Amino acid sequence: MKKQHRFSIWYALLGIWMVFLLHNMIASAMAIKSIPYSEFVKQVEAGQVVEIAVSENVIQGRMASPDDDGKPGELFRTVRVDPEISNLLAAHDITYSGRIESNFLGTLLSWIIPVALFVGVWLFLMRRFQQQSGFMTLGKNKAKIYMDEEVGVRFGDAAGVDEAKQELEEVIAFLKEPQRYTRMGGQIPRGILLVGPPGTGKTLLAKAVAGESEVPFFSLSGSEFVEMFVGLGAARVRDLFKQAKEKAPCIIFIDELDALGKARGVAIGGGHDEREQTLNQLLVELDGFDPNVGVILMAATNRPEILDPALLRPGRFDRQVLVDRPDKVGRADILKIYLDKIEAESDVDPERIAGMTAGMVGADLANIVNEAALLAVRRKKARTGMAEITEAVERVVAGLEKRNRLINPMEKKIVAHHELGHAIVAMALPGADPVQKISIIPRGIAALGYTMQVPTEDRFLMRRTELNHRIATLLGGRAAEALIFKDISTGAHNDLSRATDMARSMVCEYGMSDRLGQVYFAPKRQARFLGQEAGAVGEYSEETARTIDEEVRRIIDTQYAVACRILEENKDLLQRTARQLLQDEVIEGKALESIAVAVRSQSAQSPTSATAEAAAEMAA
Repeated sequence: MKKQHRFSIWYALLGIWMVFLLHNMIASAMAIKSIPYSEFVKQVEAGQVVEIAVSENVIQGRMASPDDDGKPGELFRTVRVDPEISNLLAAHDITYSGRIESNFLGTLLSWIIPVALFVGVWLFLMRRFQQQSGFMTLGKNKAKIYMDEEVGVRFGDAAGVDEAKQELEEVIAFLKEPQRYTRMGGQIPRGILLVGPPGTGKTLLAKAVAGESEVPFFSLSGSEFVEMFVGLGAARVRDLFKQAKEKAPCIIFIDELDALGKARGVAIGGGHDEREQTLNQLLVELDGFDPNVGVILMAATNRPEILDPALLRPGRFDRQVLVDRPDKVGRADILKIYLDKIEAESDVDPERIAGMTAGMVGADLANIVNEAALLAVRRKKARTGMAEITEAVERVVAGLEKRNRLINPMEKKIVAHHELGHAIVAMALPGADPVQKISIIPRGIAALGYTMQVPTEDRFLMRRTELNHRIATLLGGRAAEALIFKDISTGAHNDLSRATDMARSMVCEYGMSDRLGQVYFAPKRQARFLGQEAGAVGEYSEETARTIDEEVRRIIDTQYAVACRILEENKDLLQRTARQLLQDEVIEGKALESIAVAVRSQSAQSPTSATAEAAAEMAA
């Protein structure tokens, strides 16, 4: 990595001091000694003068070397007094001429070089000040311009977003062959907005469009327009579109558009701030430029709900492309791209990894592959294997493993029974995600243990029974503590929070309460601006609010009772497996399969158990 040096004023002072030192050295080396005329006559008579040059008023010459080593002697200069000195010079056989010897090299080094150095230092300081303060280029845009050969990204580098790529292929065709569209009178959309969660590859897609089109690519962030000085953002917008028209066909890409295009509200004092003026200028530029010139404006945001409606109307950003989270096939394709960049073993299966990473985006998958490669290097392995990939997934999901954290035996015992409570309830309930691993090794900030459940497939709809089973699984840890220790701890706070949120969503958003019916009670999610109340509540009566609380409590209590009954039926298995977990700290593989078989056999022997009731509910 190239080290970046920061500019300091001490560098300039040191340079000036060195210039003065060099000037003095040169001046002293090239100095000409001035002597009286009488001394000059004595030196001539003594034979110490080698040669001289005579002008009307000045005599300049060179003394003989004092050591007779053949080196040139000292230079001297004197004022001419005797108009007739030719006889004296001829008598002592001294070479003389009628002109002054000009020391051009000395003059050059003494004057021109110091002046050049001063000019160079001044230009360097001015350039540094312009780069740091930007005062000389305040109205210029800060976009990074990538020419077609510098982009280096193609559609092959973006996987898992096939639908988005199909939408953008039309833009590429227009940039390559605009006459096909102009001949029919059609116009390409002026603005294309890429919408999707963070890390799904919106910026990568924009670069891929520029790479496939082989056109210049202007890239900048929405926050780079807004400055402290009023009017600078609007000036940068004008300059950006001016440069883009000069380099057309090209693509302008504004990342994080919500920093610039947030909906305009009522500002304090009734005026318009700098951001709103910049947004107004962007709207004007979108209306003013002709799309047929080949300038395509692309932008990306993960918060489209807060954008100003004027940005999204037809004629501006009139096409929105969703870049969603990849499905299992998309995740496998993304993993293949990143696995090709590292040294991986032949047993590394992208399909299996994709099944372990449900809900993750491309940035998460890249991080997992990178963590696995670093872990392989740390273990001094030549290639990255599935063991490193699995450990990287756990690290991303649950946090860094902390084997050195000391936990007293009683707390460790509570954690073991807590995690097994989650696992046994999940194994007993039909349709729950299978348990892959149980660990009591602390991870992350506050997790003293975890139970990893991996879904077998991507899910987009959840039935009420499945949501109830998830709540029961979350409450299984608290139920195990109460069953074994006759007491409860603070370890279930995250489980309670997730279970309560899920139950409230069932009642308020999904209409899964028989008492409240098919009614939506959740408050509308919208951006909050000045002049609106920040503490908005749902539009329903206090009696309805009380009924909502009662229904949430009923769901939680019912599923907690289900978890307690399952664990009561499998109490011996819970205690026996807890002893094994305390000894090994991790349970996975065949040990988990034996636990699952034992849970299912116990459920089959108890037809009136909670698991049988759950199975009947699933069948219904």
